[in-house]
Amino acid sequence: MNFDLTDEQEMMRDTFARFLDENSSTVRVRKAIETGGFDPALWSGLAELGAFAMRVPEAAGGMELGLFDAALLMEEAGRTLVSGPLAEALVAARLLGQIGEQGELLERLIAGEAVVSIALRDMATQPVQWIAGGSVAEAVIARNGDAVVLVTVPEAARRGEDNLASTPLAEIDLGALEATTLGTGAEALAAFAAGIEEWKLYIAIGLSGMGRQALKLAAEYACERKAFGQFIGTFQGISHPLADLLCDIDGAKFLVWKAIRDIFDDAPTAGAAISIAFWWASDAAARAVAQGLHTFGGYGLTTEYDIHLYNLRAKAWPLVAGDPVLSLEEAGRRLYAGEAATLPASGDVPIDFDLGPEAAAIVQEINALFDANVTPEMREKFHYSWEGYVPEVHKLLAENKLLFPGLPEELSGRNIPAYAKIAALGAFEQNGYNTPAANVAGMVAMIIHKCGSEELKAEVLPRIINGDALCSLGYTEPGSGSDVFAAQTKATPEGNGWRIDGTKMFTSGANLADYVLMLTRTNPDVPKHKGLTMFIVPLKTEGVTIQPVYTFQDERTNITFYDGVHIPDSWRLGDVDGGVKTMSAALELEHGGGFSKVIKQMLHAAEDLCREIVADGKPLIEHTQAQVRLARTTANLWMSDMLTYRAQWASVEKKPNHAFGPMSKMFSSEKFLSDSRDLLDLTAPVSLSKRTGPAGFLNQCYRHAAGTTIYGGSSEVHRSMVAERGLNLPRTRA
Repeated sequence: MNFDLTDEQEMMRDTFARFLDENSSTVRVRKAIETGGFDPALWSGLAELGAFAMRVPEAAGGMELGLFDAALLMEEAGRTLVSGPLAEALVAARLLGQIGEQGELLERLIAGEAVVSIALRDMATQPVQWIAGGSVAEAVIARNGDAVVLVTVPEAARRGEDNLASTPLAEIDLGALEATTLGTGAEALAAFAAGIEEWKLYIAIGLSGMGRQALKLAAEYACERKAFGQFIGTFQGISHPLADLLCDIDGAKFLVWKAIRDIFDDAPTAGAAISIAFWWASDAAARAVAQGLHTFGGYGLTTEYDIHLYNLRAKAWPLVAGDPVLSLEEAGRRLYAGEAATLPASGDVPIDFDLGPEAAAIVQEINALFDANVTPEMREKFHYSWEGYVPEVHKLLAENKLLFPGLPEELSGRNIPAYAKIAALGAFEQNGYNTPAANVAGMVAMIIHKCGSEELKAEVLPRIINGDALCSLGYTEPGSGSDVFAAQTKATPEGNGWRIDGTKMFTSGANLADYVLMLTRTNPDVPKHKGLTMFIVPLKTEGVTIQPVYTFQDERTNITFYDGVHIPDSWRLGDVDGGVKTMSAALELEHGGGFSKVIKQMLHAAEDLCREIVADGKPLIEHTQAQVRLARTTANLWMSDMLTYRAQWASVEKKPNHAFGPMSKMFSSEKFLSDSRDLLDLTAPVSLSKRTGPAGFLNQCYRHAAGTTIYGGSSEVHRSMVAERGLNLPRTRA
């Protein structure tokens, strides 16, 4: 897996970024607006850096760089509100190099002396079209039935008009102008169609750059502006929407990356990935700039602040192609109706989401182990919660040293490379065996290994590692919820150990576990996060009472009571009053995952049900509205995957981590919840049933999803973490 650019790409991106910072500053953008939205000097400067030659074939005098290289330029162009039809010119230059005469016009375009744009619709059926850059373009490349033509636009026909974002937009009657045929037949039409797909990717990633910069401006303002005596960035009503949008905007870029990687890999989803990236970025950027402007309050409405420029341009860029929702319909047809897309050549792609051969080998090993040893009766018990704990499977994995693939070799028993560990956990889920019991046991084992006494390491740790003991977590209390540091369960010195008194809520698995990892208050006279200590408490100890609490999710959790429970000091973890430090590693483990695996299973169940349900005489999956909603869930699934991949990659490669784990968990849980509702609606009334099969599974997903935004840290807690670490906003939690 790799999210890094090559050294050459880093250098190229930095070069364009520095140039655009100076030559496409908001001062320059405002000046260009005064003269129609085009900056000739900027255009010439981009040409000097080779921008317009990037995608032109070498045989035609270009560099023939990849889609990814051009996308890096477009992201910076979006960030700096580039004044000119750059995406269109990149496509036009490539088309002239592919099917044109490769003559003077291409040379002038590459040199920045001419502007050439593209028409997004067939002029044979729609001769009058809105053309990006039409007020400054001396030529437009268009499809005209079975031919691709170059339409010459005389100066008299370049009539710009006031428009939403003050860009050089013009409505042109292409059919009334002189046209030269560049090519005819399947090859020429395929090149043009691929160019339109390429344009979608450029606009999408440009919008991601624009949205990211708008969020940056909003966050900086929220750190400067005070209201009611506080910086407004401390208000969750300000910070949390920005945190949500940071996930969406980062995801817009990653969806473009995925689409380019899919093209490189010749994946069957490549065409749909382009459509989804364009739709997603159009929507996410529009919402990001609007929320950015809202953060500025009334000042955002004034022309003195730059945020309004982002608001107008982010909304305007994609609309030259019409309603962006049409791209979601297109994605639905490409996913579910067999519509083919003609794809551009990708060139080299450094980004890779494959976990590698060692990961593939361990997945194969786990699949073989389950196939050979796990009976249908065992599989019947599988469930996403602790209710799915099957002792035989737990012990089987321990014996094969696969129970704790995420732990170091001295604990797990074998050296499993980092990406193979990720693949192993995914393989369990693909086999339907969700492992909260093993996940918690592994977390406790790591804490004991790092912070436990020799007695704990000798008596408790081997039992956990060998699969003979389970552990639960005693963090939450009836009055604290996600604010675990508000714990009031007391641990007071008594003899050679400690007496524990109090109550813990949602102690899932306590009815099955041998031990609980407990957070207690040992000092009530200091700030709440400084007076905490952690212990391992045997659940069979006198004074422990476990009372079941049942949820509508078909799972049991527990409330546990501790009345004069005595444990020796050797069962303490870390220093007295040092519980926050001891707990931090465990919390980080909890915040590192997402729910894309179950979203994928839910999507497949919905697809199956849509094939079974007949509506108006045909399967539901043949209806446009069903395809659109399934495509939207696909987009959310891919987004969840990409955010999780980034979090995993950053962790493995020791990269700076700006709350990537919380972003993954928060985004995927929220989309799991919203999509489970929507797919239940889509397949109603069949989805009401708990019958075995896709209907029952969708029903379960709706009930399951409700808890995912709460446990492991609520979405509100994660939004605060994203705001603080991803946008540098001030702390919003006490």
